[in-house]
Amino acid sequence: MKRLLIISPYFAPLNTPDMQRVRTSLPYFKENGWEAEIVTVDAQYCDMPTDELLLQTIPADIKIHTVKALKKSLTSKFGFGAIAFRSYWFYRKKVDELLKAKKFDLIYFSTTQFPICVLGAHWKKQFNVPYVIDMQDPWYSTYYNDKKQQPPKYKLIYTLHKYLEAIAMKQVGGLISVSESYITDLKNRYSQIKNLPSATITFGSFEPDMDLAIKNRSAFTNLLDPGCKNVVYIGRGGADMHNAITPLFKAFKQLITAQPGYYSNIKLYFIGTSYAPKGQGKLTILPLARQLGIENNVIEITDRISYFHSLVTLLQADALFIPGSDDPRYSPSKLYPYLLAKKPLLAIFNPLSPALNILAECGIHAYSYDTFAIETQVQPFFTNLINGGISVSEYNEDGIKKHTAKNMTKMQCDLFNQVLATTN
Repeated sequence: MKRLLIISPYFAPLNTPDMQRVRTSLPYFKENGWEAEIVTVDAQYCDMPTDELLLQTIPADIKIHTVKALKKSLTSKFGFGAIAFRSYWFYRKKVDELLKAKKFDLIYFSTTQFPICVLGAHWKKQFNVPYVIDMQDPWYSTYYNDKKQQPPKYKLIYTLHKYLEAIAMKQVGGLISVSESYITDLKNRYSQIKNLPSATITFGSFEPDMDLAIKNRSAFTNLLDPGCKNVVYIGRGGADMHNAITPLFKAFKQLITAQPGYYSNIKLYFIGTSYAPKGQGKLTILPLARQLGIENNVIEITDRISYFHSLVTLLQADALFIPGSDDPRYSPSKLYPYLLAKKPLLAIFNPLSPALNILAECGIHAYSYDTFAIETQVQPFFTNLINGGISVSEYNEDGIKKHTAKNMTKMQCDLFNQVLATTN
């Protein structure tokens, strides 16, 4: 049995998207020949929401090591509030100790806290342990260079990420990514990794989550209006989603203008749209609804809700909506809980998004936001919702099976084996 050391600064019970791949892979590593241990930051040093039910999905035999972190109130004054920076030296010390005490065959970074990945080069040099990086998002990216709205301290972070990414890529043994274009960009940027093992592996659906949500549904507050037909999206907002959301709003605007009494009973929910602390999130979807005059039918809740509260809310909805980013490389991990909910689903994405192909494999027709007369094509979604004629799509079971967490874990392990074969 080969030994895998997973670096995941955020982990259960923290409710963060970037730890979900690891969490849903843990039950399947051993059957693929890998014994996994995790090194994460103690939850007391993280300012993320928690969901205790997540702990019930972790196999009892998984060993979890924790590290400390500097206080955010101290480091954020200098622009380094991210957990990757605050935990860096603690990670280095702890993993040094682990690698001296026990043999590990591979180190696996699976996180969007990318600066921590530079430690891979240190551990490769000191202990000759190869490492793999999971690119769940772009690390160094020029996406915001020509955007009016940029993240706080963008120039500092942009420059730092450019430098740190180059360090991490010098010694990396393999790459995993949710989007093929992320890997293509990296291999074009760094000639030394052009022939390294790599694989495009999306997040997988994990059916035990939905079973656990159903079992505990009474524990969560119902956020939806029981007297309305509720269409729900749960996930981040932002201006980059507007191209996908605008056709939905325009289609609804045309219908409610023509027949206000008939369509006024529809509510469009956008929940958890901000990563800001509770009560401090900025509205990014409701202002768009106001521009079109449909703000009475659109509810935006910026505060994030727990993972299992999200699943329960999807189950309570009458229909679901998934918008994509204007970034063509964007492939949301949230696709799979939506599919497991088995509700009527409308999805609108960038025409180049890999999500369109994934949904098609699963038997779901999704729209690209440049579709001709898309507002007219979307309108039956609302009409059928009101008259009771909306139905769940016939899923392609082979497509669904292809994208299960079990199958995605096998693909990860196949990549790990390739890395060992090329480094030994």
